[in-house]
Amino acid sequence: MKNVASAFAVGLIFGIGLAVSQMMNPAKVIGFLDFAGRWDPTLALVMIGALIASAPGFALARRRTGSLLGEPMRVPTRRDISVRLVGGAAIFGIGWGIAGFCPGPALSAIATGQSRVLLFVAAMIVGALLYRILPAERLIKT
Repeated sequence: MKNVASAFAVGLIFGIGLAVSQMMNPAKVIGFLDFAGRWDPTLALVMIGALIASAPGFALARRRTGSLLGEPMRVPTRRDISVRLVGGAAIFGIGWGIAGFCPGPALSAIATGQSRVLLFVAAMIVGALLYRILPAERLIKT
């Protein structure tokens, strides 16, 4: 129960942060991505703030073998750049630019009830299910 309560609290704080920073607002996100037009740099400040806030936590996590709740630490260790990494990043970026949503903010924005948010989340779920169903070798050749 402690894990569920802490996951809920962290998710709630994350969702509130996304709402306050307007990361769930597609117009704000697209304005940030529009370098050729009226570029809005405010989300860059949000991202820099997030990096500054999370850096001490990641530094601490690297030195620990378990979380405060007793779960094993799962800090990524790979540093290589693969075709799958670049391809996935490109697909993510293109989708973010087209829709103005990425997964975390989209899940938070479900509470708004907007049909475009619901459509985006449905498409995201279908994509995740297709990835699980289809063999990885058929999706991306490495």
